[in-house]
Amino acid sequence: EAFEGLSQYARSEASEENHYEEFRLADVIEEARQRVDRLEAAEARVRVRSGRSADEALVIQSNRGLLVMALSNLIGNALKYTSEGGSVVARWWCDDDGGHFSVTDTGLGIAPEHLPRLTERFYRVDPGRSRSSGGSGLGLAIVKHALQRHGGRLDVASELGKGSTFSCHIPSSR
Repeated sequence: EAFEGLSQYARSEASEENHYEEFRLADVIEEARQRVDRLEAAEARVRVRSGRSADEALVIQSNRGLLVMALSNLIGNALKYTSEGGSVVARWWCDDDGGHFSVTDTGLGIAPEHLPRLTERFYRVDPGRSRSSGGSGLGLAIVKHALQRHGGRLDVASELGKGSTFSCHIPSSR
C-alpha cells in the first residue's frame, strides 16, 4: 500500500496540466465509492446519500481523475479507521458556493493537536498504527492537492473516540 500511496501522489503532482472535463458530480462520487468497495465490508458500512435530488444532475468541470482519487482516499481512510459495527456515511450536496462532499465516520477520532498537520506528506497521527494498517501518510496530502487544483478546500472536524468528518468544498466557478 505504501507504493500505491507514492504512485497516487506522483500522479496527482504530475497532473499539472489543466485537463478538465464536464461530468456529473454524482458519477464521480459513485466511481470513488466503487473503488473502495474492494475493502472488507465496504458495501455494508458505507451509505452514499445526496442532500437534494436536484443534485443528481449537477454537472461540474473538473479533473475527474484527481477528484476520484481524493474522494476514494477519504472513504478508504474512514473505513480503515472505523471498527466493525461502526458506520461511515458519505454525503454530497450543492449550494450557491459550489459542490460539497463529506465523509463522516464513527471511528477512532483524531486529537486536536494533530489536526493542523493531517495534510502534510508522510504525517501520521500514530506511526505504529499506520504501519500495521498499511497507510503511507500520503492520502490526505493527495486530497489537499487535488482540492487546491480545483480552487477548493478540505475541512476536518474530529473528536477523539467519537469519529471524524472530512468535508471537501469545490467552488462553483470550476
